[in-house]
Formats: sequence, C-alpha cells, structure tokens
Amino acid sequence: MSSIITAARRRRSYLLASSFLVPIVSLGISAANAQQSASPDLLPAIEVRPPPEPRRTRVEPTTERAPVSRRAVPAPTQQPSSEAKPTPTVNNGRVVVSPTAIVTPIEHVASSVTVITAKDIERDQRRTVPDALATVPGLNVVQSGGPGGLTSVFMRGTNANHTKILIDGIDASDPSNPARVFDLGQLLTADIQQIEVLRGPQSGLYGADAIGGVISIITKKGEGPPRATGMIEGGSFGTFNQTAALSGSQDRFNYALNVAHFRSTDTPVTPLQLLPPGQKAIGNNYDNMTYSTKLGADVNENLTLNSVIRYTDATLRFTGDTFDPVTFASFPAAAQSTQVVHQLFTREEAIWSVLDGRIKNYFGVNYTNHWNSNISPGDAAPTITTGDRLKYDWHTVTQLAPYHTVIVGAEHETETLHTSTLSAQNVNKAGYVELQSQFANRLFLVENVRQDDNDRFGEHPTYRLAPAVIVPFTETKFKASYGSGFKAPTLNQLFVNFPAFFFFANPNLKPEESVGYDAGFEQPLFNDRVRFGSTYFHNDIRNLIQSVSDPVTFSSTLVNIGRATTEGSESFVAARITDRVRVRADYTFTRAVDIDAGLELLRRPKEKWSANVIWNPIDPLTLSATVLHTGSFIDANRDFSVPRLLAPGYTVVNFAADYVITDQVKVFGRIDNAFNVHYQNPTGFLQPGLGVFGGVRVANYGVN
Repeated sequence: MSSIITAARRRRSYLLASSFLVPIVSLGISAANAQQSASPDLLPAIEVRPPPEPRRTRVEPTTERAPVSRRAVPAPTQQPSSEAKPTPTVNNGRVVVSPTAIVTPIEHVASSVTVITAKDIERDQRRTVPDALATVPGLNVVQSGGPGGLTSVFMRGTNANHTKILIDGIDASDPSNPARVFDLGQLLTADIQQIEVLRGPQSGLYGADAIGGVISIITKKGEGPPRATGMIEGGSFGTFNQTAALSGSQDRFNYALNVAHFRSTDTPVTPLQLLPPGQKAIGNNYDNMTYSTKLGADVNENLTLNSVIRYTDATLRFTGDTFDPVTFASFPAAAQSTQVVHQLFTREEAIWSVLDGRIKNYFGVNYTNHWNSNISPGDAAPTITTGDRLKYDWHTVTQLAPYHTVIVGAEHETETLHTSTLSAQNVNKAGYVELQSQFANRLFLVENVRQDDNDRFGEHPTYRLAPAVIVPFTETKFKASYGSGFKAPTLNQLFVNFPAFFFFANPNLKPEESVGYDAGFEQPLFNDRVRFGSTYFHNDIRNLIQSVSDPVTFSSTLVNIGRATTEGSESFVAARITDRVRVRADYTFTRAVDIDAGLELLRRPKEKWSANVIWNPIDPLTLSATVLHTGSFIDANRDFSVPRLLAPGYTVVNFAADYVITDQVKVFGRIDNAFNVHYQNPTGFLQPGLGVFGGVRVANYGVN
C-alpha cells in the first residue's frame, strides 16, 4: 500500500507541476520530432582563444579546403576573443538552428528565439540549465526547491509539458513520466555550447509537445589542437563542483570528452511555518555526475559520421510530504525521501553529401533511456519506472537555387514504459517538408507542413508559416508567424490505472491541439549598437486532457474537454553603450486563462522583467549584474488543499566576476540572491537565499 501511495504522490507532483488548472492535466505521447543534426557542421563554432604569440606551441590550422560535408552548410562567424576589440553590435553575428533546422543568422529569422551561448553561461556562472533559463523572456521557470528539484518551464503561458526539449537533436522527454516531460533540474551546463529558446507553436517541424515552443540544447564539439580544461568551485549550501574536459580535432576527426560533478549538501527548501512543532528542517542533498562525448569523422569528401553520448547519474535527498491518516492533513515528513535518476541519451548519425554539397542526406538512430527510483520513509521497496525511446530518422537538405533550400524528412519512433506491474508501447511515424527562402537579403520566408501517424490516435497534420522583412534605410525588421501544435496523450494517461484511488486510464484519448500566432518588430540604431523590439503572441488551445469524476461510482478518468487561451507581449532593449559596457532589459506580459472556468491559470505570472549589465573595466576582468523580477501569480499551496491563492512576486539580484590571470588560469566568483530575498516558487518550496561561490578554471591554453 505504501508503494501505491508513493506512486500516486509522484504522479500527483508531476501533474500539479505541469497542469493548467488543478483538474486539467495535459500530457503527451511518442510523436516523432524533426531532428536537428548532431553534425558538427550544423553547430556554432566554439570560441577559444589561441595560445599567445610568444608561447605558440600548437600546429597552425591547415589551409586545405574542408571536405564537402563540412562546407555544405556555411560555418557561423566566430566571435572575437576578449583580447580583441569587441564588434560594436548587439547580436554580434549570432546564428541559430532550431527555427528552421538550418544554420541561419538570427537577423533573418521570423521566430522569437533567445540564444544563450557558452560565453553567457560562463560569464554569469550558471551551473544548471534552470538557472541559465531564468531570465529568458516568455518563460516562467518553476523549481521545487534548490538544485535537483523537479523543474517545470511554462512558455508563453502554455503547459510545462507543451515545450519540446532537445539535446543535440535528441528528444529528451521521459516516456515513463506521467506528463512525458524532461526534468530540466537534472541538466548541467558544463558541456553546453548554445541554448536556443524558440517560442511559439513548432509542431510543423518538431511534431508533438511543441505547442509552446522548443528549447534546443547544443553541446560543445572539438576544434583545433588538443585542449584540456578543468574547473573547481565551492561555496554556500555545501556546494562543491568540478569539471574536466578534453577536446580538439586533427585532420578529419574531432572529439570532445566531458565530465561534470555537481554537489550541494544542504540547501534549505522547506518553509519553517509548514513544519509540525519541534520538527527541524532538513536541507536538500543533491549529487549529479554527468558524462558526455561528441565525436565526428569525415570518412571522405562525401561521408561524415557523428556520435553523441550523454549519461547522467543523479541522487536527490529531499523532504517529501506525509499525511495524517485521520485528518488527511499534509505536512513535511520528518525523514527524507530519495530519488535516483539515470539518464542515457545517444545519437549515431551518417551524413552523405552529393552534387558538391548541394544535397545532403542525414541518417540518424536515437536511443534514450530514463530510469527513475523513488523511495519514501516507510516504503518497503522503491518505486522504479523505466522509459525508453528508439527513433530512426532521415532528412535531406537540398539547395534548389541560391537562397532557396528545401528539407524533406521521415521518422519512425517507438517508445516504451515499464513499471513493476505494467509494460506499454506506442509507435509514431511522420513525414515533413520545409521550404526556406530569401529574397534580395530583405525578405525571408519559412514554410513547413508535417503529418504524424500514431498507432493510438491516427493521423495528425500540422503546419507553420513565418515571414520576416527588413525595411530599407531604417533597417526595421517586421516579423510574424502562424502555426499549429499538438500534444499527444502519454503512455501513463492511456494505460496506467490506480484502482486503489478509483482512477482509470483512458486508451481512447486524442491529442491536445493549438493554433497560435505572433507578430512584432525589431529596430536597430547606431549601426546596431542599440536594438529594441516587441512581439505580441496569442495561442488557442483545445481538447485539453482533463480529469472527470463519476458522482455515483466515485471513479475518475481523463477526457478531452479543456480549453485555454494565452496571449501577451515580449519586449526588449539591448545596447552596447561602449566597447566595454553592454546592457539588456526584457519585459514579458502574459495572460493565461481557462476559457470554461474564466480563471487565470496557475503559475503564470502576468509580469516578468529582467535586466543585465556587463562591464569589462580592463581586459582581464569581466563584471556582470542581473536583476530578475517575477510578479505575483495564482498558485495553490504545497498539498493543493488550498486550490487557489495569490503568491507574492519577488526580485532577485545576482553578481558575478571573473579575472583572467594568464592564458591558462582564471579565477571567478559570484553572489546569488545578493539581498537574501526569501521567496517561494512554487508555493511551499523555498528558493535558495544568499549564496557566495568562488573557484578557479584552468586550461593548457585559451582558458574561458
């Protein structure tokens, strides 16, 4: 009975973390997704300062032309090193892949996309992905406590399980999760080269789960002579982190090997007012080991092979809830629960290029495995679930004419769920076509259409249209997009019953569906030293999966009856005031409403704003300050016995600094939550207070 209650609590925690309303649970299945290639030629170049001239020991890069497989897609412009004079622009030549699956300058993209680079992550010293995403416009990042806690991302007011998470093109979602989401709380940043946050419905290219948008994470690849790096960091809450990496390339082979260890032994997360009299709070203990490898080889002029492997072993000891068997009241337990997570992500890929690179074929095999173990005080044994996904994909990129490229792709995906009492499986097949065009370097257009064929709910078409135009003379960019999205029911929703609680799955569920659009502008000034803009967005979501109860039998099940509307605006201004001072500010307004009930959706703050200042007073020293304000929002209390309450807003200030001592050594430090603001998001879980951290990073050359 204890294990059944544990499973039910775990299921409830996931549903509440990702739901639109207390009764609305929108969950998803194995629809295949358009892959971003793991190929190094589709990834942004890594910024590495070469060894100083007087101490040059490495071999100069070859001047030979790269093989066709490397040349077919233009390489992005490498950003200048901190030793060179900064380019006086805001975007600084950044490129993105996620909006079109083709490397594209961000200025040519109609979609709303935020780019976080490795340089940004290291400058602000964000060690986990939730921390890196905190200030992104259009997102509300909700983490149940400190590092390792269950993390949900609400994009443009949609459900947390309406955001597709990709790691090097691999769908990271967990088929065993009740909401079929990926817990971003387990993802470290040590090997990340770029994060692209693509907002708006994207199912026309990416299939299921992309109603709110896509978060695409691209890891580092090896370039240049062998480079070894290491980092050690310590600080508040028993923090002790280390990383080690080896990367490089030689002739036709490139490699990147990374190991990261994150440890936090005492993070306070339980509000004292929730504890029974005389019970002491126990801080969370989190330990994460992540190993990753990215390899690539040009076999010949026309064939490239790539491999990505990522494995995470994480353990979280946290304070769960216990229930009074008489009053059914909930309160934090006196002993801690333990969650163990093992995650394996792999992609093996072959790229075949013909006609001097004008046609490139990508053949990929993806495999993911999520193993989760949860045990609470009093349980005789842990509750263990396993989710697997095997996916085969192919797509071809063809240059029909200069500035006109078409992508055609097909996918076959099988995902499975295993528990102690159940095994379930689902298969999805898909095909898609996309056309990307450019006219006179002023008009840009992307169109795609996709058809999914699922064993459970049949066929489902989606589409997207995204034009952008840059006006001559003023250089004003007008952009818009219109598209559809869907979220397929999960294996849990289709097959997992909880008879002890009179809950029964519904194998006849249909996908949740949406239609959304956005429109906005961006205006550069002073040779793009200043840029500002604003975008309005709107989403209509229907067929939301909602729990209903029978008043006679007291049993409950799930049906497609919910509806919601989300709308708002995202505005920004960014400026390079001088070559040594840069600033950026973002403001997001969101209105998310359950149409049937006429109520605001939970955990969607109407207002959010952030500001960031970067200052390089002297070449070796970089200082940054970040302010994040989240407005008040509707939430429920920790056990949802109070289904609606007004959670207060909060403002957090962070500082970071690093100093390059030599080309091989850099020291750094940061202060998080500098004014020790006490706040909860979600309600019932304290976020970390004042934290002070510091460390050293070393490299055989080009420390960054």
